[in-house]
Amino acid sequence: MSQGPLMPKATAVWLVENTSLAFEQIADFCHLHPLEVKGIADGEVAAGIKGLDPITTGQLTREEIEKAQKSPSHKLKIAVSKVKLPEVKRTTKGPRYTPLSRRQDRPNAILWLLRNHPELKDAQIIRLVGTTKSTIQQIRDRTHWNSGSLQPLDPVTLALCSQIDLDFEVGKAAKDRPAVVPAESGPTLLPTEISTAPRGDEHEDIDQDAVFAKLKGMQRPNEDDDED
Repeated sequence: MSQGPLMPKATAVWLVENTSLAFEQIADFCHLHPLEVKGIADGEVAAGIKGLDPITTGQLTREEIEKAQKSPSHKLKIAVSKVKLPEVKRTTKGPRYTPLSRRQDRPNAILWLLRNHPELKDAQIIRLVGTTKSTIQQIRDRTHWNSGSLQPLDPVTLALCSQIDLDFEVGKAAKDRPAVVPAESGPTLLPTEISTAPRGDEHEDIDQDAVFAKLKGMQRPNEDDDED
């Protein structure tokens, strides 16, 4: 699928108003349905949208439009820019940019992160919500000027970061956390196999003669016969 114009409907409005191109040609170039283009021509679609000249924006050439007007079967081709811009490499260094309308929500998001994910480092919180280390410390120490009014709010709900970024930072913090070594405990109960095993002396033969001799020795002597 070929690349379309930057603002398809605005471009379609301009082409409908300023050229004699067929609806199908405009629809194919702007990636719209022919009925949408017909609706634009009838004033039923894109009402209030100002047309965008694709020639001045470098998306079409005048020669390409004239060629398409002469041949209804010709498909418009978007102009290729002769100036190659260098590829912008995405960097993760520095704090995330936060729109002005969302900056007032950052302290609430920081408080939420400190309470729900204390394992996060300050640098990770800075990457997530675009704040400063001093602000994080003030909220942690409750010395922030608005500490009394702060409420912990999820930064994802506040649109300060994405759930993917948050999960990535939390997972990274979990990997960096040192393993917990179990503390030494006192004596424990013996395993069931050992505690329920029969003892060896229970199977020894019982010497009946020795038992009776012991009992005979424990009997009280008979009382003396009464004198005549």
